[in-house]
Amino acid sequence: MRSKSHESAGAVSGRQPGRHLLREVLGDGSGPPAYIEARWPIVLTVGVAVGLSATLPEHLTFGPTWLAPILEVGLLIPLLLTEPHWHPAAGWPWQRALSTGLFGVLNASNLASLGLLVILLLHGGRASGAQLITDAGKIWMTNILVFGLWYWHLDGGGPRARRVASGPPDFLFPQQSSPAVAAPGWRPTLVDYVYIAFTNATAFSPTDTLPLTPAAKGLMGIQALISLITVALVAARAVNILT
Repeated sequence: MRSKSHESAGAVSGRQPGRHLLREVLGDGSGPPAYIEARWPIVLTVGVAVGLSATLPEHLTFGPTWLAPILEVGLLIPLLLTEPHWHPAAGWPWQRALSTGLFGVLNASNLASLGLLVILLLHGGRASGAQLITDAGKIWMTNILVFGLWYWHLDGGGPRARRVASGPPDFLFPQQSSPAVAAPGWRPTLVDYVYIAFTNATAFSPTDTLPLTPAAKGLMGIQALISLITVALVAARAVNILT
């Protein structure tokens, strides 16, 4: 049964939880509402990234093909078990550290696969056009998903801090620069950060959302460089620059 404070907050707002956002009122309901992001988009994004890396051929993986996925799933499970108990303004520091480790392993695994692909092509490795496009496409897509998670993890001090708007932003979204076009109390969710990663991977530069801090600019620069190398490899092989 919902408490009176939750009922009164729902009556005042007149809003129902959407697919990506759940609303929770801090304290006794007298404070400002905090928007809690649904868990399943994050889990799905991590799962897709793990699946893409796990399906790469053995010669494009560092060590056994099962090593990185097992490690990534092992880091994800404690977060899944404790996530239902997260509070918008609280939590355990080890959870953020574990998330950082998970995204770091995903990133390192993808970088290792890209490095092995570069070595393979530069040293005369043979790969069919279809296989090259498939493998490079998996690395490129993983790059987008992982950096989308990094941006989500970084902006404004992380998802918990954004729920109560307690940290300075690392990205400036159009909805923040023009509040008239945004719904009241708008907060970015994972899909917004994955979109930043996608546009940065295709345009190699910011589009509608601007990085404000050195950390955000550095991450976007690294992601654009990885994307550029991946695309350049496929293009070079396509025009027979690489033998």
